[in-house]
Amino acid sequence: MLTHDRIERNQALMIVLVILVVAVGGLVEIVPLYFQKSVTEPVAGLKPYTPLQLTGRDVYVREGCYNCHSQMVRPFRAEVERYGHYSVAGEFVYDHPFQWGSKRTGPDLHRVGGRYSDEWHRLHLLDPRSVVPESNMPAYPWLIRTGANADDIEAKMRALRRVGVPYQDAEIAGAKAALKDRTEMDALIAYLQVLGTAVKRRQ
Repeated sequence: MLTHDRIERNQALMIVLVILVVAVGGLVEIVPLYFQKSVTEPVAGLKPYTPLQLTGRDVYVREGCYNCHSQMVRPFRAEVERYGHYSVAGEFVYDHPFQWGSKRTGPDLHRVGGRYSDEWHRLHLLDPRSVVPESNMPAYPWLIRTGANADDIEAKMRALRRVGVPYQDAEIAGAKAALKDRTEMDALIAYLQVLGTAVKRRQ
């Protein structure tokens, strides 16, 4: 019979039991989510990222924007009043991986899509303090000088299709053309402008 004293004295046994408990607990928490449609099906109006938006998302990740900006509005009154409708799982089914985050050195960006003009975003990325005087965000001037990377966009879209993003062959075939003569700045702005637009913001 396993006693508490025996478990604490036997490190190997303790490790095995801890792993077993964590595994069972994880399965109990995670597996039911796969059977909830609200978690696994996209919300009405959600579309996969265009090649330009997808490239912008890669720039967002590469530049570490998620270190200061979350993308998940929690269902609390203060957050909904400031950022808009709280985030729902069906908005993230095409995100691999999602960019929820938890750190907010800067504001949450999940409902930033359509809130500002493209020109505002361009100025903000080139010189943040020109539009937000108290901002401590760094500038990203190289984005306007760097062309959007089209070399691997088709491979990325095919890989995403394998994990459930409904890209069509025609979309993949036209991906390189969609990025022609576009900069990383254009791509990042396109990505920011689509964030959270599938669920209408509360006015």
